[in-house]
Parts: sequence; C-alpha cells; structure tokens
Amino acid sequence: MLDLVRLVALRELALRGTIAAAAHALGYTASAVSQQLATLEREAGVPLTIRSGRRVILTPAGERLVARTHELLDTMELAEAELSAGSGRVTGTVRLAVFQSAALTLVTGALLRLRETHPGVRVKVTQTEPEEAFADTWAREYDLVVAEEYPQHSAPHYPGVVRRPLVRDELLLAVGGEWAGASSVADLADAAWVMEPAGTATRHFAEQTCRVAGFEPDVRFESSDLQAHVQLVQKGLAVAILPGLMVSYAGIDARVLPLEGGPRRTVFTAMRATSRRDPAVEAVRAALEASAT
Repeated sequence: MLDLVRLVALRELALRGTIAAAAHALGYTASAVSQQLATLEREAGVPLTIRSGRRVILTPAGERLVARTHELLDTMELAEAELSAGSGRVTGTVRLAVFQSAALTLVTGALLRLRETHPGVRVKVTQTEPEEAFADTWAREYDLVVAEEYPQHSAPHYPGVVRRPLVRDELLLAVGGEWAGASSVADLADAAWVMEPAGTATRHFAEQTCRVAGFEPDVRFESSDLQAHVQLVQKGLAVAILPGLMVSYAGIDARVLPLEGGPRRTVFTAMRATSRRDPAVEAVRAALEASAT
C-alpha cells in the first residue's frame, strides 16, 4: 500500500518545483524529502521522477499519481469534516490567510464575534499577499483566504476552490501637502507617488489609472504596508490610491477624492470545496461576512 505522507511529498514537489521548496513547505529537510520520494518510487515499482539538469521533474506516472493524491486528500478532508459535523460541536483550528487592510478591519471584528459564538474555534491568522495566499489555499497550506480582485484584473481560478464575496470596496485618491488642491488623477502628473510592489494587482491598477490619465507615475515609495502609504500622504510626501477600508480604518487626515467611474475592488473569501462541510471553517467565514456588513 502506498504511504499517504510520501504521496504528499510527491505532490509538494509537483506544486513547488524543487525538492528544497517542497521540503520548506512540509517543514522537512531536503534530504528527508529525497528519501521519502525514493521510498515511494520503490513502493510504486515505476520511475516517478527524473533529473533534468539541476531540477527533478515528474514522469507521466508521477503526474498521474499526483492527480490521484489530490483526490485522496479531498476524500480525507471530507471525512474529517463529516466527523466534525457529526459531533455536534464547532471546534478546531482554522488556518486563515488575509491581506493587510482586511486584517485590520474585517478580521478583528470576526474574531471578536467568534469568541462569543464559537469559543471552541481557534483561528491561526497569517498576513500575506493575496495572490500567494490564494495559491497556497488551493495547495492546502491554508483553510480559508480573504483575497481581493481589482477592476480588469481577475484573481486566478483554481480547481476545487470556491469563492464568496465579502464587500465591494471603493478605491479612493488620497492627496496632501503641495498636491492637496488636486481634483483628479490628471492633476498629479508631477506628484510623488507611493504604490505597492511591482507585480501586484494593486500596483497594476494604480499605474494603469495614471497612464489612462496621460502620464507615467513618479513612484518614489514602494511598500506593501498601507499604513506607511497613509503616513506618507498625511505628511505631504506622496499621493496614493487607497482602498476605502483602509481610509476608514486610518481616519486619514488628508483630502480623499473619488476616482472617475467609482472603481471598486472586490474582497472575497475562498476555500476548497471540500472545506465547506467543516463547521469550523464555515463559522469563520460566516463571522467574516457578518463583520463586513
């Protein structure tokens, strides 16, 4: 009989691309993962991986086995959820991934609600970038993720991952200092901007907003910390496009303007379809939805 732990190691290799990355995700050493894969290959009786330069890639047999491992893990997760639901008690640990502005606004309210309604549920919260967390939820590193989607920038879709919207959050222009008199993005061609790191949906939206207005933004500050964005705006050192949740939370002492067309980002929860029967995961999602209203 094939060992499930070793199958998971093979699956992590397929997801992460290298033995080192798979070992990091599993909390093992690279040599331990290599040993598990070698043992699994002996048990399977056929080659599952091959060397390609410095990389280890899966053979067709290895890829088929990984597909079956996904199914096995889905079945295990459903079985555990059914056991939890049958106990009549809502308990357990839920691994929640969330980005900063949602962590500061939606999550705190949800945790306070859960403390009253479901004290047996333990929530382990990790703040991380939405794109990464979304993929890691599909990969089973998290049970639930709060993610976001910007206009004309859809978040990726993963098989077996279901979404539910939380809030439609207006995107706003925040200006201060010498730029406080601006009435639109077009007035800020000569301004210093603070934006999130390149490659994020937030950065893409902000840059495109400036380009549509007819200029390339002078990005002098780059940070994924929106509280730093707020401070730079309030000190008159930069201008920024901020989500409404962050503006409300920070009580920003600067001029805040609507963007043309009133664009909004969609904040949503996502989980594996097999997690929907887990009472603890559903309790956390329900608390987040209540916190968003």
